[in-house]
Amino acid sequence: MKKVNQNIKLVLPLFILLILKSGYGFAQTLSSGQYRVRLDHPRQVIWGLGVEIQSDAIGSGNTGLPDEVVAIPANLISSERKRMYDDLLKGFRYCRLAMGLYLRGLDSTQSRIIERYPNQLKDIKELISSSGMEGISMEYWSPAPYWKSTGSYLGGTLRDTSEAFFKAFGDALCDDIAYLKQNGIQISMWGLQNEPILKGVGNLSLGSKPQSYSHCYYTPELYLKAFKSIAPRIRQATPNSLITVDSWNGNSGEPGKLIQKDTALLKYVDAWVYHRVGSNSTQIRKESSVYTSDTFDKPVYQNEFEYQRPTSDSLCINTAQNVMNWFTFADSPTWFWLHALKPTYNVEASGYSLGFWRPEDDDDFRRSSHIKKGHWDYNPQNFNALAGFLKYMPWNSQRFIVEEDIVRDENRIMAYKTPKGKLVIVLTNRSSSSPFTFNINAVSGKRFKGYRYTPSVRNIKLGKLAADKLNVTLPPLSIEFWVQQ
Repeated sequence: MKKVNQNIKLVLPLFILLILKSGYGFAQTLSSGQYRVRLDHPRQVIWGLGVEIQSDAIGSGNTGLPDEVVAIPANLISSERKRMYDDLLKGFRYCRLAMGLYLRGLDSTQSRIIERYPNQLKDIKELISSSGMEGISMEYWSPAPYWKSTGSYLGGTLRDTSEAFFKAFGDALCDDIAYLKQNGIQISMWGLQNEPILKGVGNLSLGSKPQSYSHCYYTPELYLKAFKSIAPRIRQATPNSLITVDSWNGNSGEPGKLIQKDTALLKYVDAWVYHRVGSNSTQIRKESSVYTSDTFDKPVYQNEFEYQRPTSDSLCINTAQNVMNWFTFADSPTWFWLHALKPTYNVEASGYSLGFWRPEDDDDFRRSSHIKKGHWDYNPQNFNALAGFLKYMPWNSQRFIVEEDIVRDENRIMAYKTPKGKLVIVLTNRSSSSPFTFNINAVSGKRFKGYRYTPSVRNIKLGKLAADKLNVTLPPLSIEFWVQQ
């Protein structure tokens, strides 16, 4: 024991000396970090965020396609529509529209997708224009039943692989585009198939029943063949829309790898798209080499994020860090949440939504008793994670590199300039118990004003600080935006 104590006496002063030489005290090492904003190192332009809209019914737990019209904005009274546009959706750029799922009406041949109930497209157009969005991310959960092996939106794959079939199939997909455009809906992005290589697996953590919502399975070879035939047609039909691949594993997935071998086909790929549903934000950092390799100079982003379990305070901060880590470590230009609102009686609503609405057929006021029929309310642990980005990160802001003494997974930082040239620094503290101080070298001679978001409160005003040495202490489970004045 005496020998051990002698060793400690020898080692401890050296340990303290190393800490002091590094410029930190012991407590500071554990609870603070050093950061430098590099305005001489600009990175990607961030287009803005996206969100999906449930414009038709889906069964609770993602089981079934009910005939009832359970949809927004259709189910909301006029004043609640306006409040949703102004307070929940303002700031989003893209509305993800699930073709064959939330837009699933059919023409007489069952080969073209149209609205299923009166004024559905009028409502979608109103939602986009009134909230100030640019347009839709049009993506198929399933093509129309005529093209399926099951003759249904549910399950199966394409029923044929001949050239004649793909020519006719391409005609139908182009007609779907024309139909939406004729109804005044701008198409910003287009995708052939949501999660194409999955085979109707079980309902994740929501239960043991198999999925019974719209889907179409593509082998990697079938996806390649379909994409090769159809993508040039889509480019002609909507030349200003981004064509995406493949809403699961993007540039690293099997369909993407096959497409990469065809240099002529690569010109029809505008972005590689991933799903990392409910992922820990640390995963995005650790996988960053996957997202930045073999991209062929195409942007990489994720267009579906939600939790397959009830949300929580810690997940709120994780969501904000997920946004930041895609932007910081994958140079992503956009990021999508799943649902704006979910019905009060859908079991998956807590993890999936930014808010809840009560449809006319929900008479069980034991759930969300304060929400009246035709009204909605926030799901704050999800919405508060995104609200600051929607308010303080205008479309086409440009990110800048931030040098970090240590890349900490519980404490993230991101810096960008708005199109008007204002620097904004975003900070998070995911710890549930300990505060954390960011010591930031920013812009000499400037002042910043702070705004805090927590799982329960939005946009707390924090006052002003000088920016040549911006020292900010975040309490546990918080997100802050420091905006140049």
